[in-house]
Amino acid sequence: MPKRLLRPSSVRAAPEGTTVEDRDTGAGASEVGASSASPGPSGPGTAGWQQRRPTEPRSADGQAGDATHHQKGKPKKRRKRRRGRKVFARDEAHPQGSRSPTPSQAAAPALEPKQPTALAISPAAPTPRPEQGARRSPVHELPVFAALDLGTNNCRLLVAVPTRHGQFRVIDAFSRIVRLGEGLTANGRLGQPAMDRAVEALKICGDKLRSRKIRKARLIATEACRSAENGVEFLERVEREAGLKLEIIDRQTEARLAVSGCGSLVERDTQGVVLFDIGGGSSEIALIDLTGRRSPRLANHIVSWTSLPVGVVSLAERFGGRTVTRDIFTAMVDDVAGRLAAFDGRDRLSHLKASPNFHLLGTSGTVTTLAGVHLDLERYDRRRVDGLWMDRDSVDRMVERLVGWDFQQRCANPCIGADRADLVLAGCAILEAIRAVWPSERLRVADRGLREGILSELMADDGVWRNDGRGR
Repeated sequence: MPKRLLRPSSVRAAPEGTTVEDRDTGAGASEVGASSASPGPSGPGTAGWQQRRPTEPRSADGQAGDATHHQKGKPKKRRKRRRGRKVFARDEAHPQGSRSPTPSQAAAPALEPKQPTALAISPAAPTPRPEQGARRSPVHELPVFAALDLGTNNCRLLVAVPTRHGQFRVIDAFSRIVRLGEGLTANGRLGQPAMDRAVEALKICGDKLRSRKIRKARLIATEACRSAENGVEFLERVEREAGLKLEIIDRQTEARLAVSGCGSLVERDTQGVVLFDIGGGSSEIALIDLTGRRSPRLANHIVSWTSLPVGVVSLAERFGGRTVTRDIFTAMVDDVAGRLAAFDGRDRLSHLKASPNFHLLGTSGTVTTLAGVHLDLERYDRRRVDGLWMDRDSVDRMVERLVGWDFQQRCANPCIGADRADLVLAGCAILEAIRAVWPSERLRVADRGLREGILSELMADDGVWRNDGRGR
């Protein structure tokens, strides 16, 4: 069979929208701002990328196969011309004049099959000869960092390089709704179909990571793996089959990472912020007081935090997500309000609630969905949603609008869709409970979160912004 052609090194990674099945941070944005993050406890994945090759060698496109069966007796290269460009293909046992693969058939080379072994980074792929007139890569390549977040509902990956101080540019991304926590509330265990979906998504992430020279990465798992009886057992399977070693982070770390990822959305004149991240299985809330001398690390200003063991998936499974009457919605709000009443640090920002420089900052699919509906978008657009300000009346109208829709109407909305239609009202209920405790005239929407926090921490710890912000 013919060798696959290597992609020219001058070609950048495909835009996120071409590979992502769920909307995702990084699409349409050349740079992502992130504040310098506070240092966290050391542990697996914090100092480098701990990864193992999967037991069965996999190529860059996710297919298993032998990449070395043509090593012996390599035929002489011959030059072909295709669309005015020089490409090289090896003579194989094909009739003379057979056509070379089309561009859509070209793919990255398969990984070398080896026995599973611990490694910090996979061997770099062979570099193809540059095209005529193509730009050569800079002598000093920017370091590449990666962050993976396996949550209760989503599996998400970001790969980025540092740019200006406190900022980075996303060069590759992946996001897929896997619903790992499906059935967890009732059974206490991760279900087989849910684990299968997550492993398949993680295999794609593993292939993406092994195709690049990663300086540092952190791969985390959150509430679903934290609370499931078989969470650790599942991550052992992930290591065997996808070649990725994930760490289960605690709730405090999750809250800190969410703050770190949203730092650039907190303006200089801000005095107080309640930042919340409504997840699939848990919801993290951090109270941030900025009235004193401001540190460049936003997480240093957290004065109180909590993690509620309830998210959109767990709440929807308990109360129902498809058919949600107003009474059911009120019951969901009351359930979350009862949990917030037990939060001892809830009043740590009471002296700032009346200030015009106090606001809420939400990072989750719930608030980005509300923003998309508010903007009446025909298709979700991160560039218009991330950083959007919504006033109290606008949020009230959007929640009321969604509560009034039936399941089919929610499915039909392009910013909700079938994947989120049974979860969005549970998210709205959590949001309403938060707004009742911390009423604010303004809510800022963040389409960013844990992965951006991981990347900002990794880059800050690596010192890539110490000099001129261009990286090493």
